[in-house]
Amino acid sequence: MKKHVVRIVGGDYRRTPIPVIDAAGLRPTPDRVRETLFNWLHHLWAGNFSQKRVLDLFAGSGALGFEAASRGVAHVQMVESNPAAVAALRALKTRLKAEHIRIHAGSAMIVLERLNDTPFDLVMLDPPFDQGWLDRLWDKLPAVLSDDGLLYIESEAPVIAPASFEVLRQSRAGHVHFHLLRFAALQKKVNNRDINESNKLKSGDAQEGLPSSFPFENSESA
Repeated sequence: MKKHVVRIVGGDYRRTPIPVIDAAGLRPTPDRVRETLFNWLHHLWAGNFSQKRVLDLFAGSGALGFEAASRGVAHVQMVESNPAAVAALRALKTRLKAEHIRIHAGSAMIVLERLNDTPFDLVMLDPPFDQGWLDRLWDKLPAVLSDDGLLYIESEAPVIAPASFEVLRQSRAGHVHFHLLRFAALQKKVNNRDINESNKLKSGDAQEGLPSSFPFENSESA
């Protein structure tokens, strides 16, 4: 299988090579784009990454998630469905001894539907292009974002976000558009009320054969 590498740009793991498997739709975020993103975050978070929780929903090579871990965030949850990519992520996590990273093998959509623990300060979305992922994800993101949480998106075209998201920064590198948005806390409270009311109506119901939540914090899914 053909492989190449990208490297972590900054932080504790700076210059560490990240193997990139040859898989359809896998596009590691370029070094200069990651550097730009984390400069934005450094400004918005006043350089304080230590209490931040990050969800890398389409981890792929792990370039974004490992970059966040390298910068000193408290927790990184990676989600990836490709078995070969998952194996590569776990191998690098082990090599780095990065205990603040968790890796889940599975569907991004299912993870979003079941995550119900502590929300994330940053969600990173770099899904396969031209598959309509963003349209399917917008209404699921509020449940996993903290008040004023940030959303990073890479896409094939400029993003048109729902009114509940404010575009803070955006730029372009080649054919890739990348954006940093903020989620409105007030909108989240409205959404949560709607969700709670819906849950009351469906109390006693359960998804057949499915646990109520994933064990993200304490173990990794195989």
